[in-house]
Amino acid sequence: MDIIEKALADGRKTLSEYESKQVLAAYEIPVTREELVENEQDLVRAADDIGYPLVLKGCSADIAHKTEKGLIRVDVRSEEEAKTAFGEIMGAMEGDKGAVLVQEMVKGQRELVVGLIRDPQFGPCVMFGLGGIFTEILKDVSFRIVPFEKRDALEMMQEIKARKILEAVRGMEAADVDALAHILLQVGKIGEENDRVKEIDINPVILSGAKPVAVDALVVLE
Repeated sequence: MDIIEKALADGRKTLSEYESKQVLAAYEIPVTREELVENEQDLVRAADDIGYPLVLKGCSADIAHKTEKGLIRVDVRSEEEAKTAFGEIMGAMEGDKGAVLVQEMVKGQRELVVGLIRDPQFGPCVMFGLGGIFTEILKDVSFRIVPFEKRDALEMMQEIKARKILEAVRGMEAADVDALAHILLQVGKIGEENDRVKEIDINPVILSGAKPVAVDALVVLE
C-alpha cells in the first residue's frame, strides 16, 4: 500500500491516526468521518461538512498517547468552540509536526477493541475484546491465528467474559455481529497482505446502535 510504503521510505515506524484509518478504510472497515486540517479556514469548512458535535484531536505520526498530552477535545458544539480547541491543540503539540483531525462524534456506550500482532512463531494473529479504558485493566480478549473464517470470528466474540455486551441490553440493540466479524477478517487480511505491518490497534471500536465504527486506530510498522 502506498501509505505504508511512503511511511517506510520516510523512516517512520508508525502511521498517524489519519493514515491508519485510511488503511482500514481501504479494506472496507468502517471508520469515523473525518478530515485533517492545518488552519482555521479548513477547520471551519471541515466542521460544516461533518456537522456538530465534533471531536478534535492532535494528529501526527509521532504522537501515540493523545489523551495524556491533552490533545483531544470532545463534544465540540460550535464554530467558536472548534476554533478555541484547534488553537489549544496546535499549541500543545509543541514542535511535533502535526495537524488537527476533525472527526464526527460517534455516540455509543459500548467500546470494543480489535487488533493485530505479528507473532515470530505463528505470524499474524487477530485480537478481539473489551475496549476503551478497560482493555489494559481487564485484558478480556480472544485471539485467532490468520487465516481464519467467519465462523472463527463469531466464536472469538463468544470467548470474552464480557460477551453479553454484544446482546440487546438496557435498551441498546444487539451488536451487528456480522459487521464485527467482517472487521476481524479484514484486519487479518491486512496482516496477511502487508508483511511490514507489525501491529494494528483499533481502540475503541464503538457500537453506534448496532453498527461498529473504528474511532481510533494505530498501525505500527517494522
